[in-house]
Amino acid sequence: MPAPAHLDPRLLRAFVAVAEELHFTRAAARLYVAQQALSRDVRRLERELGAELFVRTTRQVTPTADGERLLPYARRVLQAQDDLLAAFGQARPLLVDLNSPGLATGRLVLERARSLAPEQELMARYESGLTHAAGELVAGRLDASFGRFAGLPAALRAGLGHQPVRHEPMAVVLPEDHPLARLERVPLSALAGETVYAGAGNPRTPEWTDLAHRLFEGRGIHVASPVPLAVGEEEFRRIMDKTRNPILAVESFPAMPSTVVRPLVDPVPLSPVSLVWRKGLVHPALDALRRAAVQVATENGWLEAPGEGWIPAADAAVMSVHK
Repeated sequence: MPAPAHLDPRLLRAFVAVAEELHFTRAAARLYVAQQALSRDVRRLERELGAELFVRTTRQVTPTADGERLLPYARRVLQAQDDLLAAFGQARPLLVDLNSPGLATGRLVLERARSLAPEQELMARYESGLTHAAGELVAGRLDASFGRFAGLPAALRAGLGHQPVRHEPMAVVLPEDHPLARLERVPLSALAGETVYAGAGNPRTPEWTDLAHRLFEGRGIHVASPVPLAVGEEEFRRIMDKTRNPILAVESFPAMPSTVVRPLVDPVPLSPVSLVWRKGLVHPALDALRRAAVQVATENGWLEAPGEGWIPAADAAVMSVHK
């Protein structure tokens, strides 16, 4: 079948998102489109190329040989389009990592930035953890992210700028039949003897596991042993169904079926969240994102840490200044 004379870049963006996420739902969330529309675009691209690009099953999506062959070409075409627009004064999309679908902090800031700069394109990504996202930032494959800046290695921090956004209260996700689920708030002391999942073994989120170790030290709470990479609600549900272990999270973590999210208290542990970007990056959408972070944080009192809050000293120092 002859190659099409023209390929809509939108179809290539849909293909690349699915090829990188290996999951249609996550890819649709990343592009802020309906999953049905994303699937339609991928099928249209397959028709235009006369090739099947993915093997789809109920459990996974994997590229075919043709899909693997197309991926580097698609990336180069999209990069060339971005470079062309930039050369004529039209900024390429700003790629913003929101960590995981459903988390509120980054999503609210991104929504505000879009309203402040409707002429700019800000595209969401979901990299799962700041450590992984920071590597993508330094490499130029991502523009901004959110997370615990003090938890990054010094070598990574050296190439990044950050802006404090939120002291987010932490919580625990429990099976609904767990004895602690009946409590409206869970004292940290009540977790003594429990084994809590906090991302151990996930190479994308060591900054989160480190925060858990600091919080649990001396309290008799154990961090669950490393498990295979967990990203998104499906994987968290699988872990909880298998182990019945509580999961350390933040208060905005979306509730899953058959689970409850309970705030932690006595003291209230705080997850420090910064907006992080690559040093030297100049982009009008980044300016809008930074303004949006200030506005949303101020309106919601996100940087007003409660008096009974817990936060490591290194994080407190980072959150007290702008860099």
